[in-house]
Amino acid sequence: MQHHRNRLVILGLDGLPFSLARELCRAGKLPNLARVALSPNARALRAELPELSPVNWASLVTGRDPGGHGVFGFSRIDPAAYALSLTDSSAIAAPTLFERMGEKGLTSKVINLPGAYPARPIPGMLVAGFVAHDLQKAVHPPFLASILAGEGYVLEADTTRGASDPDYLLAQARATLRSRAKALDLFWPDLAWDLFMLVLTETDRIFHFFYPAVAEPLHALHGPFMEFMAEWDRVIGLFLDRYDALPEPKRLVVLADHGFTACKAEVDLNVWLMQKGLLSLREKGAGEYDSSVIAPHQTAAFALDPGRVYINCKERFARGVFHQYVADKLRAEIKAGLEELTVDGERVMAAVHDPRAIYSGPLAFKAPDLVCEPNPGFSLTGKFDRTELSGFYGRAGCHTAGDAFFFDSAASAPGRVSEAGRQLFAHFGLEP
Repeated sequence: MQHHRNRLVILGLDGLPFSLARELCRAGKLPNLARVALSPNARALRAELPELSPVNWASLVTGRDPGGHGVFGFSRIDPAAYALSLTDSSAIAAPTLFERMGEKGLTSKVINLPGAYPARPIPGMLVAGFVAHDLQKAVHPPFLASILAGEGYVLEADTTRGASDPDYLLAQARATLRSRAKALDLFWPDLAWDLFMLVLTETDRIFHFFYPAVAEPLHALHGPFMEFMAEWDRVIGLFLDRYDALPEPKRLVVLADHGFTACKAEVDLNVWLMQKGLLSLREKGAGEYDSSVIAPHQTAAFALDPGRVYINCKERFARGVFHQYVADKLRAEIKAGLEELTVDGERVMAAVHDPRAIYSGPLAFKAPDLVCEPNPGFSLTGKFDRTELSGFYGRAGCHTAGDAFFFDSAASAPGRVSEAGRQLFAHFGLEP
């Protein structure tokens, strides 16, 4: 019966920095977010590395770090052909909270979860978010596709003209925001669920291109972007009102998957590796992800977005050039070099991590050889068509590993996203 459900309600706010959220709420700009952001139960959370959406949403819903779930970035590389492909839900190699809840007869409703495409069956309803192309494959159960299509549901904002056309970007963000609010109206009211999760990704989309427009009151576009943020805040208000009306017992968690800040420069690790004579490309890539141009027999190491360095080791890659004991020595040399890397006199790296120190679990062996964590403001990349070590490529904001937004009505204080995930499991008496 309904009144026995101990409900958990999760609001995901992709890319929302805790510090900026508090600043805007204190200034009275986001009155609904302020209901949670100015609470003593709100705090900053650290992202799992790399500080990307697919890595961190997977960490939240599995309660594991990347060594436990196997997602290390947006892309993965084929060890035989050196070709890149996008990671999707099939890369998540640990059971999710929704699947584990199903084993106990508990029901989840999940809207716009990044990295969940194609939708895996769960007891309840799931609408996958970014990267999702086809509504039919983005939903479970399948009948949801026709309902959402009938409502004009938009899976993802088109950000291809992001930097050059702020009006178009805002119109796209409004379309996705309306879609999420509509899905909330459709899925919430029957209350036939134990967990409800809604993720709003609009902040991440606009911050990549116009973070300073939101963060700086004197920015020329501050007005139009704050108008959008007010609409976003109203949707948060609708969500919180619905939560407030629920009977006890209940729990609310609001969180971001990473922080955000203004971008000082993009720094390309493949250009650095080429400068060091460690990476050889047959030609400039046809696009930024064209890893087929790697010349394996002349390459000691290469990088993938954002700051993942792989050593071309025989034990791992079909055309590797080193055995592991040589790779271990090279790892230490590359780590030392990257720790000293500066751009415009500023040190780029906050830390260069050995994955053995930051990941745990059965899939840690799939980790990159080094995981780079930049200082705030530097955006690390591993492209295959760049020639300059650093520059601007239309992105005004970049992710940060620290300063992600977190609130829990039950006052938990996790340090990292995977620990926040374990709190969600524990709410239902589960272990990840």
